[in-house]
Amino acid sequence: MSRKTNSLREITEVYPDAAENLARFAHWLAGAGVERGFLGPREVDRIWDRHIANCAVVEELIPENSKVFDIGSGAGLPGLVLAIVRPDITIGLIEPLMRRSEFLTEVATDLGITQRVTVMRGRAEELKGHTAPVVTARAVAPLGKLLTWALPLTSKGGQILAMKGSSAATEIDEATEILNGRKAEIVRCGEGVVDPQTTVVRVTT
Repeated sequence: MSRKTNSLREITEVYPDAAENLARFAHWLAGAGVERGFLGPREVDRIWDRHIANCAVVEELIPENSKVFDIGSGAGLPGLVLAIVRPDITIGLIEPLMRRSEFLTEVATDLGITQRVTVMRGRAEELKGHTAPVVTARAVAPLGKLLTWALPLTSKGGQILAMKGSSAATEIDEATEILNGRKAEIVRCGEGVVDPQTTVVRVTT
């Protein structure tokens, strides 16, 4: 049995109430997402394990009823996935490009989650005065650069959840000056659900 099938079965077992919308989102990614150039054609066979399941398990780190900002949402990873599996949270999808913003709006409307999802077209650094207790990002920029955008958006006592790969420890070391004493730790999400587990750098503000 392929990893794709395992991820599909396991993620829908963990989030049964979200299964239908996760499948609809996967269809969007494989169709319009590829057609508009947000995902490469080779990613279609890996949408469930590499993208949807990988993002969904990050919800383990988000407190109940949280307001969340997702920087550089792109095709909705992880922002839309988190909104689907966590109906208790509200999320702002921060995306500067019009084509991607329009895609996010179309998908959120189709999934019926626009009451909890707001597409915020613009750059993170332009959103002065807006804060949330949780800020997420995936494949946006090295940690040091990401923190310059994320820290002003994170309310005091909140957390930044940056999805990273094998470079996580190195990126933390390189961001020491910007961290300025803030706690940064590497956490793994999705034990028993995704393999390998999702790597997240969690910065506490």
